[in-house]
Amino acid sequence: MKGRSLAEVATGGIVLLVAASFLAYAVLHSGRGASNTDGLLLTAQFDKIDGLSNGADVRIAGVKVGSVTDSRIDPTSFSAVLTLRVDRGLKLPSDTSAEITSEGLLGGKYVSLVPGGSEQFLADNGRIVETQGSVSLESLLGRFIFSVTQMNSSQPSAGGETATPTPAPAAPR
Repeated sequence: MKGRSLAEVATGGIVLLVAASFLAYAVLHSGRGASNTDGLLLTAQFDKIDGLSNGADVRIAGVKVGSVTDSRIDPTSFSAVLTLRVDRGLKLPSDTSAEITSEGLLGGKYVSLVPGGSEQFLADNGRIVETQGSVSLESLLGRFIFSVTQMNSSQPSAGGETATPTPAPAAPR
C-alpha cells in the first residue's frame, strides 16, 4: 500500500509540473507577459475607443508592432487619449494616422497605424494627430435598418401612388 501511494504522489507531482510548464509557456509567448519597456511612447486622441483596452495590439499592415499602455479621458475635450508603446526601431513619419479597427465581427479591437509620407519622424512622447475612432456595429446596423424602412415607406404602390401608412382603426368607446 505504501508503494502505491508514493507512485500516485509522484505521478501527481509530474502532472503539476507539466501543467506549470504549459502555463509558463503560454504567458511568455502570448505577448501579455512582462511589458516591453523599451519602445517609443506615442499618444493619440480619439472621439471613441469602444471595446479597446489596455494591452491591446498596435499594428501596422496587420503586424503587431506594439501595444496600448494607457487610456484616459482628456478633461477639456472629453476625448479618449491613448498611450501607445511601439517598436523603437520603426521610424514612423510625423503624419502617421491611427484608427481603431476590429479583428472581425466577433473579434477584439486594436489600433492600426498607417504611416504617412513625411520626411520628419515621430519622436519619443510624440503625438499622432490624424485619428479615427472606433465604429459601432450596432450604430451602423441601426442606420441601415432605419434607411431601409424609410425607403420602403416611400416606395410607390402598384397603382403608381406613394404608399402611405393607413391609420389604425379607433378603439371602441
